[in-house]
This record gives sequence, structure tokens and C-alpha cells, in this order.
Amino acid sequence: MATKKHSWNYDNIGGFTRVKITTGADIAHLGELDVKKWTVLSCPTTGLDIDDKSLKYIDADNDGRIRVNDVVATSQWLTSVVKDADLIVKGADNIDVELFNKENADGLRLYNSAKQILVNLGNEGSVISLAETKDYTAIFAKTRFNGDGIITEQSTDDAEEKALIAAIVNAFGGVVDRSGVNGTNAELIEKFYQALADYLAWSEAAVEAPYGADTDKAIEAYNALDIKVKDYFMRSKLASFSPESAMKLDVQTALIEAISADNLTGKTDEIAAYPIARVTGKAELDVDAAINPAWASQFSTLISIVKPKEKVLTEAVWAAIGASFASYNAWKAAKKGGEVEALGVETIKKMLADDKKQALLDLVAQDLALKDSADGIDMVDKFLHIYRDFYRLLRNFVAFQDFYSRSKSVKAIFQSGRLIIDQRECRMCMLVADMAKHNTMAPASGMYLVYCDCTTKASPAKLSIVAAVTVGDVGDLVVGKNAIYYDNQGQMWDAVITKIIDNPISVGQAFWSPYRRMATTVENLINKTAADKDAAIMKDANAKINATPAATPADDKSKAPTPPFDIAKFAGIFAAIGMAFGMIGTALAGILDSLKGFTWWQYLGIFIGIMLFISGPAMIMAWMKLRRRNIAPLLNANGWAINASAKISIPFGETLTDIAKFPKLKLKDPYARKGIPAWQKWIISLVLLIVVLAGLWLGNIFACMGAPSPLSFFNKEQVEVVEEPQAVPAEEAVAADSIPAVSQ
Repeated sequence: MATKKHSWNYDNIGGFTRVKITTGADIAHLGELDVKKWTVLSCPTTGLDIDDKSLKYIDADNDGRIRVNDVVATSQWLTSVVKDADLIVKGADNIDVELFNKENADGLRLYNSAKQILVNLGNEGSVISLAETKDYTAIFAKTRFNGDGIITEQSTDDAEEKALIAAIVNAFGGVVDRSGVNGTNAELIEKFYQALADYLAWSEAAVEAPYGADTDKAIEAYNALDIKVKDYFMRSKLASFSPESAMKLDVQTALIEAISADNLTGKTDEIAAYPIARVTGKAELDVDAAINPAWASQFSTLISIVKPKEKVLTEAVWAAIGASFASYNAWKAAKKGGEVEALGVETIKKMLADDKKQALLDLVAQDLALKDSADGIDMVDKFLHIYRDFYRLLRNFVAFQDFYSRSKSVKAIFQSGRLIIDQRECRMCMLVADMAKHNTMAPASGMYLVYCDCTTKASPAKLSIVAAVTVGDVGDLVVGKNAIYYDNQGQMWDAVITKIIDNPISVGQAFWSPYRRMATTVENLINKTAADKDAAIMKDANAKINATPAATPADDKSKAPTPPFDIAKFAGIFAAIGMAFGMIGTALAGILDSLKGFTWWQYLGIFIGIMLFISGPAMIMAWMKLRRRNIAPLLNANGWAINASAKISIPFGETLTDIAKFPKLKLKDPYARKGIPAWQKWIISLVLLIVVLAGLWLGNIFACMGAPSPLSFFNKEQVEVVEEPQAVPAEEAVAADSIPAVSQ
């Protein structure tokens, strides 16, 4: 008989048909859901508004990503260990242990472990919470053994065993027990007893120190000087072989002169590079000779301890001194068990004689015997983390139910907090995991995005976030503007805008965008012109101030006289200006003449048409971009594998940003300028408008609209010039008389 397939529920989520997970049965059958219907195929385990520990528990292969197969496997395990799968959709952080499915092996183990936790904590009742499983220290504080294979001083009542455990921890640092205390394990116990035996054997094979208690000092000084002394002998032999090179091999005066003006206490390295003593050409070093100051202390220490019989050190004598340390050095190099040296030889002998090694290993074995039970406590912690957070993950993985929720209190797991800026609250904020990927992919989202760096005194780390601005104007949003960011834990961060991706926010904003751009262009042009003019004036002024007089007063008489005012030249300029104004006036008159006879509503239609001609393309482009707004590129840039569109419609976008709203009140500004009342301002404005219109009418500007100026200057008729009649030849007169007259 064929198994009946699960019946899925569908809903319109974000403008698309998506599977809606609402019941425990849906969770139990996730493995049957076609992967093509999942909104998300994978997401990272960091940077999300879900407990990182929960995400790591779900990430079974520990690769830092949660994939469809991880979600399916978790759903199957979670629904199998509880009696009622519908409990999972509640997202509770506690459970009654009686609700575990004891017919399932893991369910029974969870039941037993949860009961043990409650006993260890001394809690009555059968409800266990996530807060209780998180506190490992409290769970195991009253127990000697906890199954982790680590024993502490609390694991035994024997005083000698306690002392041994403390000695092992001191020698090797120990390992942290589940109870939170440092302890030891079988590996460290074996290492400790081996170190005891090795150190005792080494100390009993001790070689007599050739110079007593000062032997180590002598060896240290000898090793420091060995290379320099051998270098000295080689220089001396080379100087003997080539006497003319002796000066080059010795301390060169030029090198000392080069540093003589400096503070020589800081020139130790340079001085140490000079020969240990003056090169004389003899391969011997007088113990009383002047020694390079950088090496004098070590040389004095060595000579005072070794006390050589000869007053002159040769290569053979130097080698003999080194040979006197050979046996002692070999013994020290063979040292083992140094970790327990601080115990002293007598204590080490006693510990080896008492031989409590097996007793400690037996304690470890007793602890490991409870491993299954203790590991079950880990399983309870895993269960409660997933039990609380798994359904929320599904609502943001199978479908973006939380993101498109009608409730503003419900947030998607990728929404990291709120950005307060420019009298608005942007709730669509997410952490930026990879800025390089955002630079590539974010523009495709079609949204107006603000990138911010966030800092707080409470944390040395810096956050990078991106916020979507979906409502309001953007004129005051610029790089460098400061804001406040609140993360989901309520921590406040100082934010500063570092980058803006400019896209339309609304069709209304797009309507005014061409005019804003034109205004900005004109403003920039004016500023540039003013700046250039100011720079030119300052340059000219500086040049005149700094210039040397070109001639003496006696030469002033020879200067060329100032040319007289050329009225003809300026008349030409004025004529050109008049011509320009005439052309502008003609053009304006032509335009007005073409509009002659239009009614007021036609003029209004023309004005609206011009506005639409300018703003229409921007509005159309904005409308098309607003319809394509999509958060998928942002999530992809953060490492998500998005399998479906996640568009932000205009109505939905308005819910992602809140603008401050103030009540409509009539409030008096105490700092407002005191002037004439408002009604008088309106009257003055109306009078000025009438005066302007009257001036235009008298100037005959409205003549093309059927309202000519009443001034006779503009309305006088043209006078025809009648030419004097000329004498007509007789032949032409006769011909003219013969033409019949035309009726008037």
C-alpha cells in the first residue's frame, strides 16, 4: 500500500506563493518537501539573530553552514524524541521530562539525563529549562565524577592523592573539568610519573661542576664571547699574514667618528660589531688588555671565575676553557623531567616510593564510567537549544514568514537591529560579512542603502552594517553623517555613514529629483565661478603687492599717456547688449504669441505637461526600480544561498522605515523674528503681485493674449510714406487710359 503524501499549506508570502510551516506534522515531513520550493538552500552559522550554539548543534558536519540536509536531519531527530511534534512550534525554552518519547532510544536517554540534572541541582518537579542545562558548574558542583575523564581534588578524600593531583596541575597546567575546576586526566598522570622517574635518574647521574656554583655563569659568559674571541684570533692571524691590512682589520677610526656625535649609550649594537680587542698581529689576547666596552662585562666575569694560569689567552687556551665545560654541558643537555624539578629530589623520591599512580588512574576510570550519563546532559542542552530555536529557523529558511510578518515586533533572523538617523528608524538592518561582495552585489537590490561603521565603548570590536531607507527624503543623508544603532540585544552603538548606494525611495521623491539635480548643478556652478573669481582676484592682488616697481620716479614722465575714453567702442558694446535683449524679447514674444487665445485651464495643462516632460522619465524609472527591489542580493553577499526572490513592494517597504510624527499644534516660536502680522504680509504680497502684473500689462507683454497695453506708445499706427507722382510719358498715359476701370 502506497504511503500517503503529506499535504502542505501554501500562502502568499512577499508576493509569491510559498510553503508555510505551521504544524509539527509539517516539520516531521520536511524531508518530503521538494527542495526547489525552499526559499533558502544554505546560510552561515554566524551573524544571525539566533543563538550561535543552536546553529552549531544544527550544523552536524561543523562546516560553518546550515544546508537543507542539516535542517531535514534535525527535524527528523527533534520530532522523534518528543511525544507531540506540535510542541516544537511554540519555541519554548523548557519542557516537562514526561513529554520525551521514551520509546525512542534518544528520547529515553534525554529523559534519564534530564532527571539526573534535576537531581544534581536539587530541583523538585519535572520541568527542565535551558538555563539549568547551561550551568555545567552548578550541575556537577556537588558530584565527584561527571564522565569527562578528568579528576579534581574533590574526586578523592585521600590527602596524598589530593596532593598528587595538585602537583600534576602545577607541573603541567592541568585540564578544565566540567565542574569548572582544573584537574588531571590519565594522560597527564602518566606524564607526571614518567617525569618523576626521568628527573630522579638524571639528578643521580650528575656531573661535578668544574667551577662550583659559578659554573653556569662561566658557561653563559663563555658562550657569549666565543664567536668574538675566535674572530679576534682570525683577524690577528690575517694581520700577521698581511701586515699592510692590519689597520683595516682593527677598529677603524672612521666608524667611531661616525657615531661620536650621538649618545653612545644607544649605540651598543654598532660598538659590539667592532673587534673585541685591538688587533696587533699576534694571535693572543692579554687578559689585562683593554676590551671592547660592549663585551667587557662578560669577559671580566669569565676571567674572574676561570682564573687562567696564563696572562695571555691563545687559541689553545681558549679551547681548553671550553673543553672544561664539556662533560657538565652534556649532562645538563640530557636533562629530563624538568616539569617536576620544583618538587625537589626528596619529594620526588617519596612520590615514586608511595606509587599512587594506579590509585589516580582508578579514579579516572570511575569518572569515565559515567560518560554516557554525562554525555546525556550535553544531549539535553542540545535538545533544549534546538527545541527553542528550530521553528524560528524554519520560518526564515523554508519561507521568509518572519520577514514578511505584519507585526513589526517580529523580525527575520538576518535583521540585526535598528538604525536611528535623520528623524527615522530603519528596521531593515543587517550585518555586513564581506564588504567586497556587497560592493559587487548590493546595487542589484534596487534599494537605497546606507552602510555604517559602528563602535561602542562596551566592545573593542567594530560592526559594519547596511540599512535600507524605504521612506522619506534623502537630502540630508551624506557620507560622514552620524547616527545611533541599536542591536537586537539593546546595545547602543555610535554609527557613521561610510557609503551610500543611491536608488529611488518613492515615485514622489523621483518627481523632484531632476529639479534637485538641476539646483545642485547650478549651485555648484555658482560656487565654482565665485571661487574661481575670488582666486583670480587674490592672485592678481598678490602679484601687484609682490611686484617690484618697474621704473623710478624719474621714469614716470616717460610713461605712455592714458588713452582717452573711446565712446564708439562702448557704443558698440551697448548695441550688442541691446541686440541680445532684443533677441530674447523677440523669442519670448514669439512664444507668447503662439499661446495667444488659450484659456486658463489650457495654460495649466501646458505647465503640467512641461513638469511631466521633465520628471516623467525619472518617475517611470523609479517605479520600475521600486517594483524590482529585492533583498536577495544582500543576503547572497552575506553568504546565503537564496533560492527565490524576496522582493520589497512599495507598501511593504513603507513598513520597514518609520518616520517621526509630531502632533499638529499651534506653537509659538520664542525666537521668531518680530515683524508685521501675517495678514499684512499677505496684503503686501498681493499688492506687489498686482504691481508686477500691471507693469507687464503696461509693457504690452500680454498683447498676444488679447490684452494690449493702453499706452499709445505701443498702439500708434504706422504712417505710410507717399511718394511724389512722377511725370508719365504720353504713350504710357494713353495705354493707361485705355485700361478699363475696376469697380471699387
